Amino acid sequence: MDQIKNLKYDSHGLIPAVVQDAETNMVLMVAWMNQEACQLTVKTRQVHFWSRSRQEIWRKGATSGNTLELVSLWLDCDADTLLVKVKPAGPACHTGNTSCFYRELK
Repeated sequence: MDQIKNLKYDSHGLIPAVVQDAETNMVLMVAWMNQEACQLTVKTRQVHFWSRSRQEIWRKGATSGNTLELVSLWLDCDADTLLVKVKPAGPACHTGNTSCFYRELK
C-alpha cells in the first residue's frame, strides 16, 4: 500500500483512473480516485471512486449492480494516472451502454 500513498495526487487529493475491460481492452470509463478509494479497491477487489459532485467515496455498482471487479491496477510513468483493469458485471456507463465512450465526435 506504500505505492498508493506515493502516487501523485492533484491539489484536491485526486488521481484520474482510466477503467479498462481486462478481457477486451475496451476503455469503459474515466473517474477519480483518492487515496482511500485506491486502498478500498485493492482491499475489497471492487472498484471504488471519489465522487466530486457528492464529495464522497462510492463503490461502482452499489445501487445499479453493475460492479467492477479489480483484475489489476497499473500506474503510468509519472505516477499521476491509474489504469484500472476490471471484470465488469454489466454496463459501466450510467446510460446503460457498455462503455461511457459510445459517441464519436465528428
